[in-house]
Amino acid sequence: MQAIEIDSAVKTYANGFCALKNVSFTVGAGEFFALLGPNGAGKTTLISAMAGLGRLTSGSIRIMGHDTVRASRAARMSLGVVPQELVFDPFFTVREALRFQSGYFGIRKNDEWIDEMLHHLGLTEKADTNTRNLSGGMKRRVMVAQALVHRPPVIVLDEPTAGVDVELRHSLWTFMRKLNSDGHTIVLTTHYLEEAQENCGRVAMLKRGELVALDNTENLLRSEKGVRVELLLDGALPEALGGKAAFSDGLRYVLKLEHYSELADVLIFLKTAGIAVQQMNVLETDLEQVFVNLTGEAA
Repeated sequence: MQAIEIDSAVKTYANGFCALKNVSFTVGAGEFFALLGPNGAGKTTLISAMAGLGRLTSGSIRIMGHDTVRASRAARMSLGVVPQELVFDPFFTVREALRFQSGYFGIRKNDEWIDEMLHHLGLTEKADTNTRNLSGGMKRRVMVAQALVHRPPVIVLDEPTAGVDVELRHSLWTFMRKLNSDGHTIVLTTHYLEEAQENCGRVAMLKRGELVALDNTENLLRSEKGVRVELLLDGALPEALGGKAAFSDGLRYVLKLEHYSELADVLIFLKTAGIAVQQMNVLETDLEQVFVNLTGEAA
């Protein structure tokens, strides 16, 4: 069964700007899926349409088989979204906020699940604290709990760890992996691409409203050709090797080579030029490098 079905999604605004250009893909039930793209790629527009907060110009989206327009209530019951922005009600304690959120979904006697979420998100000691007195990281934990309070089969995490501490990142990913192993479908958007690489089995990448990649994470990593070598030199990189430099910071350079055999030639050239290599490191291909090559932008 498909948890999410996006079919020819187009979103054009009144000023003529097209935020989504015929985007189509599916996310299978139980997947841990990454939706990536630089700022302005269309991720937030797509998530808003999934959540019923925005309407597509054309195309359709179904959540657990429910059309987000024709069966909006069932679609929303099937989806929990953790937004980027900190949104909280300053008049309630953490527990009260979660109980009210349960009521919005018609759920009574939800304290057992609320207690479990509080435990996994490190909020138990803050359960009776007014939300306005929480730190930014704690408020974000509450937002995660609010998105999960009705136990949705599909969870969308929109930059869930932006600006939060290491402890929250660890507890959040531990909890999300548990939910995923229990059968929940999770869609992640993040600028921390190591999080996507570590957790997500498949990746979709958007660029200026278009789908530019959709594949297994491992396949995307294997698709990256060549070798990247990081060198710390005792002098400037000779101009003759400048075309191979993918990155430089002072006397630290990252060279993009076609094959490992080129490395010997580079080292011989540097030695002949009287430039010593103080440190060398062959870099593994990561999702960030694939992202930059496909989108032309940093995450």
